[in-house]
Amino acid sequence: MVAHSAGMLVYRGSADSGGVEVFLVHPGGPFWARKDSGAWTIPKGEHGPDEDPLAAARREFIEETGQPVPDGPVLDLGEVRQRGGKVVRAFAVCGEVDASAVVSNTFTIQWPPRSGQMREFPEVDRGQWFSADGAALKINPAQTEFLARLGVAVGGDR
Repeated sequence: MVAHSAGMLVYRGSADSGGVEVFLVHPGGPFWARKDSGAWTIPKGEHGPDEDPLAAARREFIEETGQPVPDGPVLDLGEVRQRGGKVVRAFAVCGEVDASAVVSNTFTIQWPPRSGQMREFPEVDRGQWFSADGAALKINPAQTEFLARLGVAVGGDR
């Protein structure tokens, strides 16, 4: 069965104000520690077939950033399929997020592998604002489509 995730792409600015910036998060844990380009993502998480994707996106944003989703009209950016097969649906909202105040929920894995030691890591280790061009270099390649759709929706350059 294909996994489905939903997430929120928070943005600020416009084409008129000199460009759009987007807020992305970097996955936590040892696997992602030394990865940068192509590793960043919108705050997102899995949801079941009976859960409303927008509700899941809002929940996951709070869990991964420790902050509420900004108030405002929500744009549905549709779905993309990532390389591993997961289908991700994104919603965009204009607003502010304090990148320096990101506090994420955690997960537990055996680390180092086969050591028998269980360790806890944050799902997200940091957040950052990027220009549209900068985000295109950092974000999971499949999610660049969300940047393009956002650019069209808000009159940006992507």
